[in-house]
Amino acid sequence: MRPTPTSPQQSLTWRIGRQCQPMTSPILDIQHLTKRFGAQTVVSDLSFALAPGECLGVIGPNGAGKTTTLRMCLGLTTPDQGQVAFHDPLGGPVRHMPQDALPIKARLGVVSQFDTLDPDFSCAENLRVYGRYFGLKEAVLSERIPRLLEFAALSHKAQAKPGELSGGMKRRLSLARALINQPALLMLDEPTTGLDPQARHLMWERLQRLLAQGTAILLTTHFMDEAERLCNRLLVLDHGRAIAEGKPRDLIAQHLEPDVVEVYGQGALALRDDTGLTRHAARTETSGETLFFYTANAAPLLAALQAHPGLRTLHRPANLEDLFLKLTGRQIREGG
Repeated sequence: MRPTPTSPQQSLTWRIGRQCQPMTSPILDIQHLTKRFGAQTVVSDLSFALAPGECLGVIGPNGAGKTTTLRMCLGLTTPDQGQVAFHDPLGGPVRHMPQDALPIKARLGVVSQFDTLDPDFSCAENLRVYGRYFGLKEAVLSERIPRLLEFAALSHKAQAKPGELSGGMKRRLSLARALINQPALLMLDEPTTGLDPQARHLMWERLQRLLAQGTAILLTTHFMDEAERLCNRLLVLDHGRAIAEGKPRDLIAQHLEPDVVEVYGQGALALRDDTGLTRHAARTETSGETLFFYTANAAPLLAALQAHPGLRTLHRPANLEDLFLKLTGRQIREGG
């Protein structure tokens, strides 16, 4: 006998959790995906998989191929080579994009980078109209909408229109709307762009709750703290190719020295030629007016820097931003 939900939040948890049972096959399986626009190859021989309850973060500089990859997963762009396969946790045949787009999209939730809410409808009406696209009956919608609004912390805004909401509220409403069809897989394109820290943390909490309930998430982001907080694995793209893949902390340990010392202030950049300092570091990098020392042991370097009291220093562990910059470079790139 199925458990009977006793509160709106418990009901949402039960409904989302029961649809994503453990499975041996990945929910999303990408094999040798390639896409060219004219003479330019924007995605090249890309393969990865995503399991239920897992968040895979796709990161890379502008023009790395993230958006094109997401569009191919959604059936909006047809690959020149390779395949996008979906294994529904509820069972049924393996389906492929773009030929099986309709049944696949019935099991997907999408939150795009830009606001696509209807400004003329209230929060509840936005969910209701979107649910009708999936053919959901009014009885089903009337049951799900209050639970989704509570999940998004928007119950008190049910009759408000998007123009009356803050940026964080709009993003949470977009997430609630993406969940109206109880998707097995969420695709999120820069979901917290433009949000203040409090709104970002609330969005992260909601996404972590979905992961705990078995929903799979494919996430693109430029925020390295977001990637480290949410993602079980990361896929680093550059020039359309996968250049690294793994758990965030494993990638940091594999590619970086454990300690970073940042030095900034007038005259900091001149220290990159000071052998009395550089001999204590495996390598140095500069960005703007900051000099970065990467080292396995920061103590001798910090002691040597005492001879430069006019400069400011920051000693910290290596992080995902260091990894991103090492693998893809510090030069700003234009493009999407």
